Amino acid sequence: MRRTAAAFAAAAVLLAGCGTLPATGTRSPAAAPTATSPGATSPGATSPGTTSPGATSPQEGAGTPGPAAGGPAQGLETAYEQVIANVLPSIVQINTKVGLGSGIVFDHAGHIITNAHVVGEATEMSVAFATGGPDRKARLVRSFATGDLAVIKVDNPDGLRPATFADSSKVRVGQIVLAMGNPLGLSGSVTEGIVSAVGRTISEPQESGSPGATIANSIQTSAAINPGNSGGALVNLSGQVIGIPTLAATNPELGGGAAPGIGFAIPGNTAVDIANQIIKHGKVTNSRRAALGIRGGTVLGANGQPAGVGVARVEPGGGAAKAGIEAGDVIVSVNDKETPTIADLTETIATLQPGAQVKVGLIREDGSRATVMVTLGQLPGD
Repeated sequence: MRRTAAAFAAAAVLLAGCGTLPATGTRSPAAAPTATSPGATSPGATSPGTTSPGATSPQEGAGTPGPAAGGPAQGLETAYEQVIANVLPSIVQINTKVGLGSGIVFDHAGHIITNAHVVGEATEMSVAFATGGPDRKARLVRSFATGDLAVIKVDNPDGLRPATFADSSKVRVGQIVLAMGNPLGLSGSVTEGIVSAVGRTISEPQESGSPGATIANSIQTSAAINPGNSGGALVNLSGQVIGIPTLAATNPELGGGAAPGIGFAIPGNTAVDIANQIIKHGKVTNSRRAALGIRGGTVLGANGQPAGVGVARVEPGGGAAKAGIEAGDVIVSVNDKETPTIADLTETIATLQPGAQVKVGLIREDGSRATVMVTLGQLPGD
């Protein structure tokens, strides 16, 4: 996100479940808890596309409707109405003591996918369904902070309608999409836009209420995303979920105001993969993400500007340790790409695969420069 937004000096803010986070590559502010009517109409490599258990999968693809009586405009309008009617019952509002967000019904057993930042530190929450009725109690199954994803489970799964997930690797730029969720506590809101770009790598800040996740292969969309949309659904016109809205951009030049039409979603393939691991194993066993094997932070140069990533700790047995990187070294590049900040380094590594060999540029404690070859390991799941 930092590099994506650089052209217009934009930052991103967290969408829900936590306070405003003004740093670049962050998410939009939390929607504060509100009294809404439960009966109101309501993030590394990715795995192959999967549909939610028990869900019926319509034909995958762009979902572009064909001609209809009344002309193309009426046909498109009818398509929107059908998608909303079919998908909205699968979108829920998640309420915690500190805020609210959105979620997607994943299976008939009561599992719901959302963002890790929506649930935050909560282990219990309530869920409101678009189909009406009283709120239902839910509990946290597991959060995967590294990818900003979480799975919760309602105590009473009766009548749930799981959503259908498309193969997000087939998403195309220009494809029409709808964002569904509960922005500002307005249950069951829908916004429309297109897929603006794919394959973006964006980083969130590591602050209170924010897991500091780096999201690889994110989907950029022009569909409006507001606080409370986090954890909801980005849907194609076949009524399939292609992503989880997570980030919205702001423009510092406008005092942190929203940069219209710039939002980001975690790919649906990633969400399904992580959810299936959590449901099956109780945790994430395979992050499918590369790791350098160090802990560190941004260091400043003599001019006060970011100058690299200071290594505070080298993970025993990791790729960095095997390559001879030591605590006190400063990482300044990966494969000749400068990494002046920890966010730059994390985003660069997130685009690579476990097992890949990379060239890492260093400044040693004595001021000398060195280049080492590192075989990347795998980022731990939990």
